[in-house]
Amino acid sequence: MQAGQIRTDWTRQEINDLFALPFNDLLFMAQSAHRAHFDANTVQLSTLLSIKTGACPEDCKYCPQSIRYDTGLEREALMEVEDVLSAARAAKADGASRFCMGAAWRSPKDRDIPKLQAMISGVRELGLETCLTAGMLTDKQATALAEGGLDYYNHNLDTSPEYYGEVITTRTYDDRLRTLEAVRDAGMKVCCGGIVGMGETRDDRAGLLAQLGVLDPHPESVPINNLVRVPGTPVDGLPPIDPLEFVRTIAVARIVMPASHVRLSAGREEMSDELQTLCFAAGANSIFYGERLLTTENPQNARDRALFERLGLHAEECRAGAVHGETATTPRQTATA
Repeated sequence: MQAGQIRTDWTRQEINDLFALPFNDLLFMAQSAHRAHFDANTVQLSTLLSIKTGACPEDCKYCPQSIRYDTGLEREALMEVEDVLSAARAAKADGASRFCMGAAWRSPKDRDIPKLQAMISGVRELGLETCLTAGMLTDKQATALAEGGLDYYNHNLDTSPEYYGEVITTRTYDDRLRTLEAVRDAGMKVCCGGIVGMGETRDDRAGLLAQLGVLDPHPESVPINNLVRVPGTPVDGLPPIDPLEFVRTIAVARIVMPASHVRLSAGREEMSDELQTLCFAAGANSIFYGERLLTTENPQNARDRALFERLGLHAEECRAGAVHGETATTPRQTATA
């Protein structure tokens, strides 16, 4: 296979075979795929803000915002537009190029859409790319958000189809796929990934990446979350995933989806600089940047800046409003699709 070749016909067995490669061989393949589409020393900085916190009716076992678990989280109503824009200004001033907004809903109410549109248009006017995660969408809602100027919609698959029922029972895998279809049909870009460390097997991780790898086109943004074990949630107390297995997951995601941004998402607060460095070497080229992710802690910005300085990494320039499907950097070479 040519380095960086974009395929949408991945099989689960092929992805399991990638996971089984010797570590150095796997990282070499991932680096080769990465360099075919991106500047290897550029990282996208995204800031995430919880615009509506807590009281979600879903039973996702990892989520402290579920109303079903006692995590000590206070419920907060949907933020006012100007408060969101103030946070976006601060994020841009600190170097972020994408601003992500998260609302703890099963799905938004139609009455909430105009306020979301105002947030989206205001953030875009600041020169930032926009992303929103707000649960399941109808076709009408997806169209309205696209008309409001939303660049990306985030809706994670979380895990493999087979393991999904062990984590969530209040919505189905097909529900999630239907939302992704609505987002695509509305002309927006897709941000979709998963969470590792929830007790799943390597084959489940391969199953998640197989599902993402057959989407045509691939999600432009692929967040890989390392489970944050929050007291009060059913997954608290699970053993952490082996760090090198996490790096393998990043590397395989890069090989399977070579032209996508692969993001180090939740869990970075507990990662050493050395582990994050291996993830960048494996093809991660996006991070959540800012000192809080929805309701959990994230590394201090100064720590990230210091690590970037040590590694010779630099932040990607914003491409707000880029044509659908464009990457934010110029490919070094054209891959054969």
